[in-house]
Amino acid sequence: MVTITESAQEYLAELLSKQEDALGVRVFINQPGTPRAETCIAYCRDGDVEEGDEERKFELFTAWFDGRSLPYLEDALVDYAKDRMGGQLTIKAPNAKLPRVDENSPLEDRINYVLYNEVNPALAAHGGEVSLVEVTEDSFAVLRFGGGCQGCGMVDQTLKGGVEKTLLEQLPQLKGVRDMTDHTDRSNAYY
Repeated sequence: MVTITESAQEYLAELLSKQEDALGVRVFINQPGTPRAETCIAYCRDGDVEEGDEERKFELFTAWFDGRSLPYLEDALVDYAKDRMGGQLTIKAPNAKLPRVDENSPLEDRINYVLYNEVNPALAAHGGEVSLVEVTEDSFAVLRFGGGCQGCGMVDQTLKGGVEKTLLEQLPQLKGVRDMTDHTDRSNAYY
């Protein structure tokens, strides 16, 4: 679980005391299990707590931990160190970028796992990449290409013959993929 040091607790409590409508803090990871994972702490206000969040009461405040982020927050440390400039709050989450995926993981995590570990290494040979934007209610993965894939003349073949085929083989609950990339920008296109 996450450790919040005493100095970090005091610092967060001080920040919270200056907020009229904050209930506490919420800790979460954007894009967990991917190379772009980012650990965040934000003020938690009415309506911010989500189903599945874990509530933890500290002496001076309450923290909510995003349910989807919990496996990635294992062994995380929040610390505050005073220095000449005032101080710095640091968050170390060594598991934030590690894929922790199994059959019970959210579909988004399983899609990201396949994209980052199987699809993107192949696209990197051409300076390209693909990322998940969202999963629609009708089970389509909406993707965005970047780098050498953006504007590439072969992107349709890459999308249908490579990315979609790979995702559908491993995640049969998906109905397909959709590309939302602006391919009119050909400045980095491979072909």
